[in-house]
Amino acid sequence: MTRPLNLDADIALALRLADAAGEAIRPYFRSGVATERKEDASPVTLADRAAEEAMRAILRAEAPLDTIIGEEFGVTAGTSNRSWVLDPIDGTSGFLAGRAMFGTLIALVIEGWPVLGIIDQPILRERWVGASGRPTTFNGQPVKTRLCRELSDATIATTGPHYFDDHDGAHFMALAAKTDHRRMVMGGDCYNYAMLASGHLDVVCEANLKLHDWAALVPVVEGAGGLMCDWNGDPLHAGSDGHVLALGDPARLEDAIEGLGCDHH
Repeated sequence: MTRPLNLDADIALALRLADAAGEAIRPYFRSGVATERKEDASPVTLADRAAEEAMRAILRAEAPLDTIIGEEFGVTAGTSNRSWVLDPIDGTSGFLAGRAMFGTLIALVIEGWPVLGIIDQPILRERWVGASGRPTTFNGQPVKTRLCRELSDATIATTGPHYFDDHDGAHFMALAAKTDHRRMVMGGDCYNYAMLASGHLDVVCEANLKLHDWAALVPVVEGAGGLMCDWNGDPLHAGSDGHVLALGDPARLEDAIEGLGCDHH
């Protein structure tokens, strides 16, 4: 069953999801609850679950036909061609370290393609909203990526080297070597993509991402004038393999793909 795309209504719903997730997460941040990796009682797990449960409750009530794909509670199948993809806390290590560089990711994916995305930082109350055919906004104001005339001028970011296997890590380092790697940024998870959308970074490159890690990022980055693709330069969709490249200036695409020097086809 196909519902007509009513982006205004979908954005309003997604904003309510972000509000609910933030309310659930804030009490756990720097809460002093012991942070060792207990199976179920670490604050990040409690915060993750509370946030995803809050979002799912709203979706069950307001979008009962849509599929829900969440990091914590898996897939609840719907009967429409629409999926809400939720990552309540993207950036667990930052959250546990008391750093406000994690985010709640909310995406609407239709027939495998992301059409709406939110990156929400509930502690700083920073919110990026991207939707197909619309300019990306940060706290309601439009934002733009920045131009990058040469890859050698680019600031590149990635969450961390431990997320790459040796093979992917070698390709990442080959790309990083062609950028201004003295300014390379490590750590940041989804926040790096928000910074790219707002014009503070030029390239983000990652591997082993799942749909809930990247779906919300695509509309945010592309609505700000940037580009997201896999390591071959192909558009990201639900079947993509988790190799993700984000560019603030789409003119640098060929340079970046050449820098990675890989062919996953």
